[in-house]
Amino acid sequence: MRSLAGKVAVVTGGNRGIGRGIAESLAREGLAVALTSRSADAAAEAARALGAPARGYACDVRSHEQVAALFRAVDADLGGVDVLVNNAGVGLFAPVADMSLADWHSVIETNVNGVFYCTREAIPRMRARGGGYVFNVSSLAGRNAFPGAAAYCASKHAVNGFSEVLFQEVREDGIRVTYLMPGSVATEFGRGSAAKAGWALQPEDVGEMVVDLLRTHPRAMHSRVEMRPSRPAKR
Repeated sequence: MRSLAGKVAVVTGGNRGIGRGIAESLAREGLAVALTSRSADAAAEAARALGAPARGYACDVRSHEQVAALFRAVDADLGGVDVLVNNAGVGLFAPVADMSLADWHSVIETNVNGVFYCTREAIPRMRARGGGYVFNVSSLAGRNAFPGAAAYCASKHAVNGFSEVLFQEVREDGIRVTYLMPGSVATEFGRGSAAKAGWALQPEDVGEMVVDLLRTHPRAMHSRVEMRPSRPAKR
């Protein structure tokens, strides 16, 4: 079994939900986890719960300046980055005709621009270390559109396309790229979250998948992983 101890992972939006589940799974494997939240207090609290050497950082991934500062801080505090988990995301739902410009920009700037900004900072660092792994947390909504979710579905389609290009650009550098497409996950994200608690995927399920992929031999890359509840609620 491949040891992951001593590696450094950056997990955006790692203070709760899927990001928290991934951060916890990585910490259990001995990785130093740098997790982010837009709230400094939330990031610090989540990092304390994970224990040393986890670190919490305030970062709004919509801001390239904040993202660049985040990676400089991780360099100084933890020595670099081996794993990037682009998880930070928002879901604001309304019919196209009713959606505000502010909500549209919030979704696109977080779910798409944030992935680009973080990846752009991580790639040169991973190249300098001889390789790495980028996980982009997408959604089955990136393939299966539904009414009222134009911004969210568009953002996840974009993440999928971005990931497909990225893995072709960096595979020769020893950098693997996977985009994860979970279905219903029992978190506070999105709509109907309370009703999903009994049958949905759990955040730790996604975290375990990330660990399993990290342990895969470097000659193999799973470019896309779809995850669904095995026994969804009956309609």
